[in-house]
Amino acid sequence: MDDRVGELTRRLRATGYLADDDLATVLFLALEMGRPLLLEGEPGTGKTALAEAVAEALDLPLIRLQCYEGIDATQALYDWDFPRQILHLRALEAVSAEQSVEEAEKGLYDERFLLARPVLAALQQSPAVLLVDEIDRADDEFEAFLLEVLSTWGVTIPEFGTVKAAEPPVVVLTSNRTRELHDALKRRCLYHWIDHPDLAREVAIVASRAPEVAETLARQVVEVVQQLRTIDDLQKPPGVAETLDWARALHRLGAVELDLDTAAVTLGALVKYREDTDKVDEAIRRMLG
Repeated sequence: MDDRVGELTRRLRATGYLADDDLATVLFLALEMGRPLLLEGEPGTGKTALAEAVAEALDLPLIRLQCYEGIDATQALYDWDFPRQILHLRALEAVSAEQSVEEAEKGLYDERFLLARPVLAALQQSPAVLLVDEIDRADDEFEAFLLEVLSTWGVTIPEFGTVKAAEPPVVVLTSNRTRELHDALKRRCLYHWIDHPDLAREVAIVASRAPEVAETLARQVVEVVQQLRTIDDLQKPPGVAETLDWARALHRLGAVELDLDTAAVTLGALVKYREDTDKVDEAIRRMLG
């Protein structure tokens, strides 16, 4: 492993994020090449957490854009502070009757009235980490808009002018793959699929993120969760986030080892779909019974 990749791995580990060699390498290359990093994988595998860890490791502000169905450029870029603009006009009327309409209108679109949304804020504040979370939930038009921003690192606001980043932000895009992203966006990015960790790495993650949990309990929880992920017909197999929630919930109840009764009453920390509850309960009873 390149020493620089090893140093990045250590800095991430110091934040509590345990990246394997492949992930650390592609992240290092994204930083070195100034390319966005596209992370795909099942929910709960640590995609969003990586962006948070990168911001902490590099001591940069984290700016998050949460995507959703129907999001458009306005929600990502900017808006104008309409109430303050009205107050500005009233103030002008009170102190000056000589100012022209054109001058008054120009004053309405001053930077002090500009409300920066995440993408614009990242361009203005860079160096920063811009997290575009769940890009697969947005539509094709938003994807095209985002591609244009990532290609130029700038946006044009008709009433204000062009805003360009003095330094390209670190961009992390996440996708749960509810739909396929367009090739044009993928070509702009470096790519990594984050899978569920193996048993040893997941035990290490629990030890790092929830050090209060007893070592024996942490290993037992991870062993059970790893087996649950092999059940084919679960609506949502538990991710690392659920592993951590379950381990912490058991610890809060005073457990130092996993037993059937405590496991049964804490399934709400592990299972998030009604259809999965009975299947998981039955599987755990077979494992621990």
